[in-house]
Amino acid sequence: MSEKKTKGQILWELKEKIKQMGPERHKKRIKEQGKLLCRERLQLLLDPEPIVEDGMLAACLEEELPADGVVTVLGKIKGRDVCVMANDFSVKAGSWGPRTVEKIIRIQETAMRLRIPMIYLVDSAGLRIDYQIYCFPGRRHAGRIFHLQALMSGMVPQICLLSGPSAAGGAYIPTFCDVIICVDKLGAMYLGSPRMAEVTIGEKVTIEEMGGSRLHCEVSGVGDVLVSNEQEGIQKIKDYLSYFPQHCFEKPPVAEPKPPAKDPAELEKIIPENQNVPFDMYEVIWRIIDEGSWFEMKELWAREIITGFARINGKPVGIIANQPKVKGGVLFVDSADKACRFIRLCDAFNIPILFLMDVPGFMIGSAVEREGILRHGCKMLYAVSEATVPKISVVVRKAYGAGLYAMCGPSHEPDACIALPTALVAVMGPEAAVNAVFYNKIQEIKDPKERFQFVKQKQEEYRDQVDIYKLANDLVIDDMIPAWELRNELIKRFAFYENKPGELRYPKKHGVMQV
Repeated sequence: MSEKKTKGQILWELKEKIKQMGPERHKKRIKEQGKLLCRERLQLLLDPEPIVEDGMLAACLEEELPADGVVTVLGKIKGRDVCVMANDFSVKAGSWGPRTVEKIIRIQETAMRLRIPMIYLVDSAGLRIDYQIYCFPGRRHAGRIFHLQALMSGMVPQICLLSGPSAAGGAYIPTFCDVIICVDKLGAMYLGSPRMAEVTIGEKVTIEEMGGSRLHCEVSGVGDVLVSNEQEGIQKIKDYLSYFPQHCFEKPPVAEPKPPAKDPAELEKIIPENQNVPFDMYEVIWRIIDEGSWFEMKELWAREIITGFARINGKPVGIIANQPKVKGGVLFVDSADKACRFIRLCDAFNIPILFLMDVPGFMIGSAVEREGILRHGCKMLYAVSEATVPKISVVVRKAYGAGLYAMCGPSHEPDACIALPTALVAVMGPEAAVNAVFYNKIQEIKDPKERFQFVKQKQEEYRDQVDIYKLANDLVIDDMIPAWELRNELIKRFAFYENKPGELRYPKKHGVMQV
């Protein structure tokens, strides 16, 4: 006769069964797709101990609904407390029922109360339609998740790893996060599935074409980081978090300083004096940041501007840099949006910002006017004006027109605006300026040689008018330094500025920014 199990044993066995997740056939299919199981992701992400799981017994009285398809835990990443929500695709394709929604809401509320980062491991088919009355329209139903994400935004870091589908309204979970790390060929987010699109609007597309990871990282700009597998994505979560404080009232963590990967003494050779010759701005970045500290945001989208986190002498900094190699570094609709969001992200979490300028200005023409270049450019200017973190702008080479303002020129109150000897600051370049002012005169000169000499002379006169030494003489810029001194100058200045108060100067509810 077998010994009767105690209540504690029964409970223990039930929990162990729940930890096995969904049916074996579902787990096998997930593995065949090259994906990790839900709890495998958590094992890779979190320190081994301590881990606290809430809501494990959700739907425990129902068949094949272990934990109701979502795991919510408190854990640590490299010793730092975090909250994690992980969809379990082995349970009804990670879809949401009423208890799923309540668990997500509760772990969000925990993150807000404790002021710790919130991580979403997203792999879900969306809401269970047959349960919608119980989890869609009410005060603590699915909409509450997005409401809380909006309230958490800028308060604690919100990080998403997109390892599978994120469908319909559920696609807003990644979109509300500060960073979306997308797994190539596995992750996808869309409001309407390909099947729904075919039925409702007659469009036939694949999931990749509708909202695959690569599409969102290269075309739409919704995704931030594209990775080749989930293991790489989980490492990216850890890397990203290393630049951020636990919440908006702390300073970012400091790491051990490292020298740059490349010699700063080479900078002068890298930056051409001819304003029209392109160069690679990454070659400047590698010579001023600590080796191995670069974390790029939206690398594959709007590549004419570079945005990313780095460390300079061990301290986190956000870098916004024009890229002359791509479209000449001109600012377009997408590049303005990209910069605006990055500025606001840095400002929310007390990360100083470094602007590296080589900007011809904003793009002109009827095409970009139709796209709303004024509206989008305004967003970038707005974000620069609102940011209260330490800001240093460096005129690496040219800074023309409103591009100077958008890249935190002197009028937008950087803590310092410094220039390299290659700098040229003006409303427009010499060629455009001379053509604008002397167009009629140029047309009157019939002799080509005489015309060439006239234009050349006027361009030289224009360059003399806007010579960078004149701007230094008139205190338009704060200092001018040789290129090889840039890293040392930044280290000293950021150290002086790091205790700058971050409060807003003009009390109001909020501004009305173009969107």
